[in-house]
Amino acid sequence: MSTQQNILIVEDEPLIAMMLEDFIDILGHKVAGSADSVDSALAVIEAGDVDAAILDVNLRGGEQSWPIAAKLSEAGVPFVFATGGSGDAINADYRDRPTLAKPFTMDAVEKALAAL
Repeated sequence: MSTQQNILIVEDEPLIAMMLEDFIDILGHKVAGSADSVDSALAVIEAGDVDAAILDVNLRGGEQSWPIAAKLSEAGVPFVFATGGSGDAINADYRDRPTLAKPFTMDAVEKALAAL
């Protein structure tokens, strides 16, 4: 991912979302949108102009990001899962997707985006 990309951030913790936004900016990419729920993420995807995404697995209210992953897969948009849990936390349908372990570092975010 060497050219500038529009990255969707799906993260329900505002401070983590802001940190990811800063990392994406520093790495030379743009934030396509930031969402903290399945519905808000799907709205950003529907609006278009998303080249890749970072998806927190577990969102507020017991939501998980599987519907977002399905929509991105359907659209051919690459994504990485962000999780503080183990690989077992990832739905079996998506275990082949890259993961980004929490807590994040800029280096790890850069490598995860490059892997897309």
